[in-house]
Amino acid sequence: MRVVVMSGVYGSRNGLILFWIVFLLASLTMVCPAEGLNAEGMYLLELKKNLKDEFNNLENWNPDDETPCSWKGVNCTSGYDPVVQTLDLGFMNLSGTLSSSIGGLVCLTVLDLSHNRFTGNVPKEIGNCSKLQSLQLHDNEFFGRFPDELYNLSHLEDLNLFNNMISGSISEEFGRLSSLVSFVAYTNNLTGPLPRSLGKLKQLITFRVGQNSLSGSLPAEIGDCESLQVLGLAQNNLGGNIPKEVGTLGRLEQLVLWDNQLSGYIPKELGNCTKLELFALYQNHLVGEIPAEIGELIFLKRLYLYRNGFNGTIPKVIANLSSAIEIDFSENHLTGEIPTEFSQLKNLKLLYLFQNQLKGVIPQELTRLSNLERLDLSINYLFGSIPFAFQNLTGLVQLQLFQNFLSGSIPKGLGNYSRLWVVDLSSNYLTGRIPPYICRNSSLFWLNLGSNNLHGDIPTGVIKCDSLVQLRLDGNWLQGNFPSDLCKLSNLSALELGQNLFHGLIPPEIGNCRMLQRLDLSGNYFTHELPQEIGNLESLVTFNVSSNFLTGQVPPSILKCKALQRLDLSRNGFIGVIPDEIGKLAQLERLLVSDNKFSGRMPAALGRLSRLTELQMGGNSYSGEIPSELGNLTGLQIAMNLSNNNLSGTIPPELGNLILLESLYLNNNHLTGEIPITFGHLTSLMSCNFSYNNLTGPLPNIQLFQNMDVSSFIGNKGLCGGLLGGCDESPPFNSDPLVKSAGASRGKIVTVVAAVVVGVFLVLVMVVLYLMMCHPVQTVVSVKDKDASFPATDIYFPPEVEFTFHDLVEATNNFHDSCVVGRGGVGTVYKAVMRSGKKIAVKKLASNREGNNIEKSFRAEISTLGKIRHRNIVKLYGFCYHQGSNLLLYEYMDKGSLGELLHGASCSLDWPQLFKIALGAAEGLAYLHHDCKPQIIHRDIKSNNILLDEKLEAHVGDFGLAKVVDMPQTKSMSAIAGSYGYIAPEYAYTMKVTEKCDIYSYGVVLLELLTGRTPVQPLDQGGDLVTRVRHYIRDNSLTPGVLDIRLDLTDETTVSHMLTVMKIALVCTCMSPAERPSMREVVLMLKESDEQEGNFILS
Repeated sequence: MRVVVMSGVYGSRNGLILFWIVFLLASLTMVCPAEGLNAEGMYLLELKKNLKDEFNNLENWNPDDETPCSWKGVNCTSGYDPVVQTLDLGFMNLSGTLSSSIGGLVCLTVLDLSHNRFTGNVPKEIGNCSKLQSLQLHDNEFFGRFPDELYNLSHLEDLNLFNNMISGSISEEFGRLSSLVSFVAYTNNLTGPLPRSLGKLKQLITFRVGQNSLSGSLPAEIGDCESLQVLGLAQNNLGGNIPKEVGTLGRLEQLVLWDNQLSGYIPKELGNCTKLELFALYQNHLVGEIPAEIGELIFLKRLYLYRNGFNGTIPKVIANLSSAIEIDFSENHLTGEIPTEFSQLKNLKLLYLFQNQLKGVIPQELTRLSNLERLDLSINYLFGSIPFAFQNLTGLVQLQLFQNFLSGSIPKGLGNYSRLWVVDLSSNYLTGRIPPYICRNSSLFWLNLGSNNLHGDIPTGVIKCDSLVQLRLDGNWLQGNFPSDLCKLSNLSALELGQNLFHGLIPPEIGNCRMLQRLDLSGNYFTHELPQEIGNLESLVTFNVSSNFLTGQVPPSILKCKALQRLDLSRNGFIGVIPDEIGKLAQLERLLVSDNKFSGRMPAALGRLSRLTELQMGGNSYSGEIPSELGNLTGLQIAMNLSNNNLSGTIPPELGNLILLESLYLNNNHLTGEIPITFGHLTSLMSCNFSYNNLTGPLPNIQLFQNMDVSSFIGNKGLCGGLLGGCDESPPFNSDPLVKSAGASRGKIVTVVAAVVVGVFLVLVMVVLYLMMCHPVQTVVSVKDKDASFPATDIYFPPEVEFTFHDLVEATNNFHDSCVVGRGGVGTVYKAVMRSGKKIAVKKLASNREGNNIEKSFRAEISTLGKIRHRNIVKLYGFCYHQGSNLLLYEYMDKGSLGELLHGASCSLDWPQLFKIALGAAEGLAYLHHDCKPQIIHRDIKSNNILLDEKLEAHVGDFGLAKVVDMPQTKSMSAIAGSYGYIAPEYAYTMKVTEKCDIYSYGVVLLELLTGRTPVQPLDQGGDLVTRVRHYIRDNSLTPGVLDIRLDLTDETTVSHMLTVMKIALVCTCMSPAERPSMREVVLMLKESDEQEGNFILS
């Protein structure tokens, strides 16, 4: 029995096993179909097809696999039926477009494609991934609009799009992303306003959309984002006020709104954001006082309010910011004294208060800030001494107190206990000696103690400071020999020792300063010859040894300094000749060799210095003729001074090509002949002197010569015209009868010849008129006729302009010189009075182009300029191509240029009129900078380019032309980067023109309006108007003595307002571009000054 039973059990078990085997096989067949890879794998392979995988990161994406779950970057759910849950392809150096097949991964919760080079649009099919929680597309090259379909992702928590090129606006549908916790999309091309639906996102913690082009105002609804901790909207175009509702964000830790167009006041409600750690509102248009409620932000670590229009005093409640590490209130209009309460901020490392209107002494209490690393109180009205205890701050690396009224000595132990990097105490009234330990810890790379009253030697600790890059000690009473050991400093690039009491030789060791770019030894007592080793300084850009007692010949080795831009050897005792090789210094912009003992002929090779803007060779013993090659220096702007030499012969007519030249001095030579008629082209000329030569004949017919003082022409017995008297007057002492008889006979001959010539001319005129009636001229036609000789692509008039090209030619007498009203670096301007009485200014631009086809780039640029409409911009009507020149048609300005009115024989403008002109010009320039897309940089702002209509309304002219005009016969960048006296200082080193260059130039125009002086000043008064004014203020403070005496300075309101505008001009002409305001800020400051000082703007 037992055997039978066991056998039955065995047989039953075999059957059961067989059954399960069959069942499992069937199940496996159902789960793993014969076709292989599942659908999600197929979607991923489709995605891979569009990608370039340089490093084979996706090599194991095998189509023979049954699922993609083992593939690199792919993670699936667990279980018998896994689905793709995470796709992480970040940092794989993939490129190409993202396939729409991505939308097939409907169970995806995380998609990370960051840090690759994906391009194209973001596929809308991602919206099908309804379970998506994290979408990382940042650091790619996606472009196009953000798809609306993605706003369906209601589970999305983390959306990162930053560092792409995504455009378009953020839709109001954004509020549907109800689970969103973090949205980061900075550095894209997003535009339009922020959606008000933003307030619906109750879970939102981080919202960062900086560095886009968002506009409009900050929506009040943002106050409903109750979880928000980080709000970053920097570097956009957001305007309007900061809504007080931001103050309801009790969890906010970072408020970053810098570099927008925000205006108004800081809402006091922001004091409720008590968890704020970072508060950055700099570079906006905010005004008013810093609210006392800021003292409630006790956790604040970094507070940046610089580059706004804040005024009033710094609130004493600043003491409550016990967590503060960095505070920057610079570049505002803050007044009063520096609060001693700063000393209570024990964690403070950075304090910047520069470029305000702070006064009083530097509080001794600041020396208690034991963690202080950076302190900048420059450009204020601080006086008194520098607190000696600053020398005990062990962490101090930056101390900048320049351009104040500080006196006393520099703390002797400064640098003894700290690793100083930057020390700038220049432009004060400091006395005593240079601290001996200032570079004790070998970290100092910038030391500027210039323009003080320091004395003694340069201490050994400075001379052997290996880390020094720039050493500026000019304008003191320092003495001793040239410190040769300075040339052992391998990093030294700037050495300025000018205007001191140094003496002795300039040693051969100077040749070891191989990194030097700027070397200024002017105004000292150096003697003997320049060493040959000066030629080793191949990086030298500026070399100034003027006003010393140097003798001998200039070493030929100096011609090895190919990078030289400014060479000043003036006021020494150099002898010999300047070799022809001088023409190889192709970068040279200013050559000053006046008041030496140079002799021989002037080298014709000077004409090859195409970048030259100033040539000073007066006060030497040059002989022979003036080289005609000097007429090739078409970039010459500042001056050509050849006076007080022994030059002879005639004045070359080629000098008439120097149409940018502002000063010309040829006096005290032995020149003969007439002043060339070509000098009629020198319309930029502001001053000249031809006195004490042997010149004859009439003065050229230009306004300057007709009104110039007689002293500029005396000593030339044969000159006539203008104030010298008419050229047709009989000689006062002519009693010789033979002379009279000869004169009478000559008169008869002239009369007969003239009659014959007139007769022939009348016959020719009649013949031409007959031919014209029989054969009408076909080359001058109406634009509407579109004659083949003037293709439509080369002529453009807007439909509203009611005249033809034929009318234009007729109105200018075929562009005859009699219709010329001005010449400049860009071209010649003609006045055209149309038959309707309408006046047009026609600017004729000489061109190097062959044929009559305008380049597409030129046409596109001019078309853009033609669309600009602003009350303070000269209207461009149109353009065309005619006889090898491009013609631009502008509205005509009856009152001419501001420069002509300011610097003419008499100026009748009063301050209200001048201020109205200044404000109008600022508004026009602000429009070009901020409201034109793309931005237009003027590049040549000057008083002659500010034109005035019959109501004295300012109109900015010649805007944008320097960028698009093909300049004739010039390789000089100076010719297209502005006019001397107006050019921003950084241009000499960067050769780049930015909007900050325009702002500097505008500041110079303001100084012209305020002082009545021209932008170019005598060298002994600074050489330019900005320097002259700054020197005056330094010596006399900001007093009415700097203002134009032609104006009514008896009215206290007028004077007060003018001095306020003077401060704005000084801010605009700051040496550092970063410290200059934007043009919108300038307009705002001008308007505020008007409101505060008495409403000078004429209605």
